[in-house]
Amino acid sequence: MSLPSPPSALVAARLPEVTPGARIAVAGLVLVRQRPGTAKGVVFLTLEDETGVVNVVVWRKVFERFRRAVIAGRLLRVTGRVERQGDVLHLVAEEIVDISDLLDRLAEPDFVPAPDQPPCTARLSSGASARSNLP
Repeated sequence: MSLPSPPSALVAARLPEVTPGARIAVAGLVLVRQRPGTAKGVVFLTLEDETGVVNVVVWRKVFERFRRAVIAGRLLRVTGRVERQGDVLHLVAEEIVDISDLLDRLAEPDFVPAPDQPPCTARLSSGASARSNLP
């Protein structure tokens, strides 16, 4: 199986092909940010790309390091390790990059992402909203 290596992003639909423990990068619109009071500082993100959704777990130390991106980013690239618990797959974040500026450039007629950037499609600007319950 040939998977793109970070910083290239893997699409959500291919996540089930990944061996648990593998280090990958994904990119997508932030659909949901959750920081439950009972989670001891852990933040949960749901990202969406053109093929599906990815659940991301952000431990407290990683959140502190990438706080601005986690709180303000509309489009994120997350690099981390894949974990599987039964049928549930999630990515444990190690690095988070705010690539929201790509959204603004989608309307440019000649915009093509650079090879080290995740692919963007018109669907990314389809009006999906980012909900948040972060402080």
